[in-house]
Amino acid sequence: MTVTLNHTIVPARDHHAAARFFAEVMGLPVLPPAGRHGHFAPVRVNEQLTLDFMSVPAPEGHHLAFDVDPSTFDAILGRLREGGVPYGSEPGAPDNGRTDHPLCPRGLFFRDDAGNLYEVMSPA
Repeated sequence: MTVTLNHTIVPARDHHAAARFFAEVMGLPVLPPAGRHGHFAPVRVNEQLTLDFMSVPAPEGHHLAFDVDPSTFDAILGRLREGGVPYGSEPGAPDNGRTDHPLCPRGLFFRDDAGNLYEVMSPA
């Protein structure tokens, strides 16, 4: 059997708001609440993976990186700009407004209010 990641928990101050923010930027669907008491706000990333946002008292940010095709990258960049969300080309400068990523032709980083650092990389 091939090993695939099914889901991961993403810490958040407000799991519903964090899931909506991430889903809107990335152009992904938010699923109905999940978990025994609906304490997860899942976002479908692809057929195998959901990010399950969960409210915690003192969230510690995680780093999550995504490979996307050029048109998806352009759409994400457009939504970040339209929403006034800071982005940048390096993890130490996620607000420099650049997309000249050190590891790929185009890439960017952006943060949510819990300090999660999202990385989006495109081959062109």
